[in-house]
Amino acid sequence: MAEITLLDGGLGQELVRRAGDAPTPLWSTRVMIDHPGLVQAVHTAYFDAGATVATTNTYALHRDRLEAAGLEERFSDLHQAALAEALAARAKNGSGRVAGSIGPLRASYRPDLHPCHAEAVQSYAEIAVCVGPAVDLILCETVASLAHAEAVLEGAQQAGKPVWIAFTLDDSDGQRLRSGEPVSACAEVARDGGAQAILANCSVPEVMGTALEIFAEGELPFGAYANGFTHIDSAFLQDAPTVDVLTARQDLSPAAYTEFVMDWVRHGATIVGGCCEVGPDHIRHLAQALLGEGYELV
Repeated sequence: MAEITLLDGGLGQELVRRAGDAPTPLWSTRVMIDHPGLVQAVHTAYFDAGATVATTNTYALHRDRLEAAGLEERFSDLHQAALAEALAARAKNGSGRVAGSIGPLRASYRPDLHPCHAEAVQSYAEIAVCVGPAVDLILCETVASLAHAEAVLEGAQQAGKPVWIAFTLDDSDGQRLRSGEPVSACAEVARDGGAQAILANCSVPEVMGTALEIFAEGELPFGAYANGFTHIDSAFLQDAPTVDVLTARQDLSPAAYTEFVMDWVRHGATIVGGCCEVGPDHIRHLAQALLGEGYELV
C-alpha cells in the first residue's frame, strides 16, 4: 500500500476568517496575540479532517515584520506560542508530525527584496534554532528564487531536523519560479542544500503538474500544495500588503481541488496538502479520496 503524507491546508487565511478581524500586515501573527487558542483550533480542525502534519504558525514570524509593528521584542515568545498551539493540537489528536514553517524574508512573492546571502542565512538560522527542538521537520515555504533556496536551506540546517523545501511558481508557467528562474534548477539546489523533499506551493493548482514532472526526474520525494487565489494581485506586491487585496476562487471546491491532487499523486507525488484558501473541508475530501483509493496516510 503506497504511503502519502497529507499536509494541512492554509493556516493564515483560515485564521483570519475565523477571527473575523480586519487583516493587518502581520496576518496570522496578530491572531495569536488577540485570540489565544485559535491557532490550536485550526490545527485541530486539520487533524480531524485527516491531515498528518501540522504546519506551525511561524511563516511570517520574522524580525523585519515584527519591527515594523513595534513587536520585535516578542520574537521568541510568539514562536513559542505558535509551537505550543501546534503541539497541543498534535497531543489532542494522538498522532501526527509538526513542521516548523519558515517563510520568506521581507515579503512573499518578492524575490527582488530578498536580502544578501549572509544576512538571510543568519535570519533563517535564528528561526530554525528557535523552533528546531520542538518540531519533527523544518518546512521552508514559498521559496521564490534560487538564491532564496540556497540561503534558507543553509539556515534551516541549524535546526538539526529534516528539511523540506517548497518553491512558489509563476502562476502562468509551471516551468518557472516567481523569479523567472527555471524549475529545472531547483532539484540540484535542494539536493546540495540538504533538503529531504522538494515541493511546489502557493501557486495555482493548474501549474503544479508541470513542476512535478520536473521534480520527478530527481531523486528526492516530491509533492505540492496549491493555493486558492484567482491570481496574485499587483496590490499585494506593494510594501506591507494585507490579504484582503487577494481574491479567492469560486471554482475550487473540495471536489475540484481533490481532482488536481489525485492527479499529482498518480504521477508520483507522495507529499500533498493545501495552501492559502484551501481549508479543512478540502483536506477532508482529499483524505477520503486518498483512503478510498487505497493509500495509507502517514
